[in-house]
Amino acid sequence: MIVILLKDVKGKGKTGDVVKVSDGYARNMLLPKGLAKEATEGNIRNLEKQKTIAKEKEAEVKAAAQAMADQLNKATVEIKTKGGEGGRLFGSVTNKDIAAALEKQFKVKIDKKKIAMDNPIKQTGMAIVQVKLYSEITANLKINVTV
Repeated sequence: MIVILLKDVKGKGKTGDVVKVSDGYARNMLLPKGLAKEATEGNIRNLEKQKTIAKEKEAEVKAAAQAMADQLNKATVEIKTKGGEGGRLFGSVTNKDIAAALEKQFKVKIDKKKIAMDNPIKQTGMAIVQVKLYSEITANLKINVTV
């Protein structure tokens, strides 16, 4: 029997795959548990429509991420904090602080987990951090830390 998998099934395939399984396995395991449905012509057409819609949505999200990356590459975030002599800060500037400053200054909401920093910023001056917006789209954001 040929079925369309509705969920990932170990050893058979991933969601949306059209696979051939034994009749008993399909009738006794996959169909009753809602893991698969029969691969009729209508179901296959619906699957193709869903795949094209998903590709279009992914392209829109990727385009939006690229536009955001272009905007962030041009931006410089100003962060004012307390510091001592020699440009040393009392504390540090973390990705949480950068996300809050981005939202305040540019009205851009970015999750703090997407801001990649090896170490927190502990000196005044310019620093560059990477913002991961999509799987292969990153932006270099300039941070100006002042006292």
